[in-house]
Amino acid sequence: MKKETKEMKPLTRGESELMNLLWDHSQGLTVKQLVEQYPEPQPAYTTVGTFLKILEAKGFVEHRRLGGNGRTFVYSPLLTRERYVTQVLDDVKENIFGSSVKKMLSFFVQHEDIDEAELAEILQMINNNDQAQ
Repeated sequence: MKKETKEMKPLTRGESELMNLLWDHSQGLTVKQLVEQYPEPQPAYTTVGTFLKILEAKGFVEHRRLGGNGRTFVYSPLLTRERYVTQVLDDVKENIFGSSVKKMLSFFVQHEDIDEAELAEILQMINNNDQAQ
């Protein structure tokens, strides 16, 4: 039986950068604080504001008034990074690899440079998962 999930629109690169900042500061940030989090050259205040409006329309962020009644808004993520990544990878697995975890992992093994230490760590995670079940 297929899981019922609301179709989530993918994030653009700019949206992903902004979401990563919000995920790293889950208590919420103002537009000014978000701009300050970017490395130089920082984006314009209005650019960040536009991205936030788009992310809010997509259902990724929400805002509240700072202090309850001010003109400054604090933006917070509506979903966790883990939930977003899980949904993106589920979509890739279903639509690109025919719902096969084996095919997806095989692709990464063949196309990524995985050193022995990483491979040993991955195998340990798999073994730990098997033992937990």
